[in-house]
Amino acid sequence: MSKRQTASFLIKRFEEVGIRPVTRHGQNFLVDLNLLELLASSGSVCDRDVVLEVGTGTGSLTAMIAPAAAAVVTIEIDRRLAQLAAEELVRFDNVTMLQHDALKSKNQLHPALLAMVQEKLDACPGSQLKLVANLPFNIATPIITNLLATELPLASMTVTIQKELADRMMASPRTKDYGALSIWIQSQCEVELVRTMSPSVFWPRPKVESAIIHITVRPEWQQRIPDRAFFHQFNRSLFFHRRKFLRSVVISAMKNKLDKAAVDEVLTSQGMAANARAEELDITAVMALSEAFRQRLANDD
Repeated sequence: MSKRQTASFLIKRFEEVGIRPVTRHGQNFLVDLNLLELLASSGSVCDRDVVLEVGTGTGSLTAMIAPAAAAVVTIEIDRRLAQLAAEELVRFDNVTMLQHDALKSKNQLHPALLAMVQEKLDACPGSQLKLVANLPFNIATPIITNLLATELPLASMTVTIQKELADRMMASPRTKDYGALSIWIQSQCEVELVRTMSPSVFWPRPKVESAIIHITVRPEWQQRIPDRAFFHQFNRSLFFHRRKFLRSVVISAMKNKLDKAAVDEVLTSQGMAANARAEELDITAVMALSEAFRQRLANDD
């Protein structure tokens, strides 16, 4: 099927088995075979890699990745699609298929998925994890952000996402797209835009442009963040009300933890002006501010 996933082929195949794409699952199949191959090749999968794919679909991308990987863990929420994919993937003994939601909640990956990935990593000592997927648009952000928050040996993420989301990941301070996602990703990773894609390369066609992006995780950058869980939460809190002054946002975030005087002391120590806003701060400044508040909270305990 990996060589046949065109719109006409999928329409005919879906009619044969009596199914149709489900909008709520974000099912948009990449039907340009050159772009499907570009997605697979951009993942740079080798025989020491454990690959995670979220959204198995019909198994076309999985079949491209599997010959090069040590192991592939692929997950599909739709039981009917999982059955179709199983026919395509039965010939690969290094592919493990899971049929359930990849997320337990918006802020947590499914424990069964994490356990299976860890099992495959343990079976191949020295291996690293790579995410390669045509991500369902409706779960792209939580998949990427939550996977980056784990302690798994994540090397890279090569995915199709909405172009708007790619713009947010790569945004610079003082731009409309800059926010918590930009900081969370760029503080730990390099982000490369591989290709912008029009709606016409998918079936059914989405209403927006898409992109293939390649995210390279930099462990040495991650080591600059003493407590990534605290940084993740603090960073998100800064942009709950992005147009408010930084002081007001932090006071709200530190409610019942630090009083206003303590917040002002920390902001002053970091050289933050009274009229500063979070969207004006570069990544280094946000990291320093987060750590200053983390240490103040620890000292007050």
